[in-house]
Amino acid sequence: MENIERVKQQLKEHHLEDRYIELPASTATVALAAQAIGCEEGLIAKTLSFNTKSGPIVIVVMGTARIDNKKFKEYFKEKASFLKGEEVPNLTGHPIGGVCPFGLKEGVKIYLDESLKKYPYTYPAAGAANNAVKLTIEELQNITRGIWVDVCK
Repeated sequence: MENIERVKQQLKEHHLEDRYIELPASTATVALAAQAIGCEEGLIAKTLSFNTKSGPIVIVVMGTARIDNKKFKEYFKEKASFLKGEEVPNLTGHPIGGVCPFGLKEGVKIYLDESLKKYPYTYPAAGAANNAVKLTIEELQNITRGIWVDVCK
């Protein structure tokens, strides 16, 4: 799986390759990931993919957070439009259930929602439906160079 190798390479570049976790159970949803890792759902980082006028973007949010359409529209100046299922792998480089802010296709902009700051660390996916990475919020920001936004309820 070339996308997982891209993820691992990005982690290695930041000396965080030891944070990669492969699990025997599915991590495709927040509930499954929390169960597989053994943590509360808020510690899981959801990476949501959207289509915008300027191209595809991902927004990483706390596992229990939900997008606030009004805040999204205020910030991005357009209505929130999720990528369609079949578009996700082609535009992000990752399968549904494994979309993460690492190893993305070129041109995908990364945003980090303020909801992530509720906890000192988080578990984003790592390119497949059975893996994750444990990172502090600062490490996540450093690796992704994501832009902080406040677009959740």
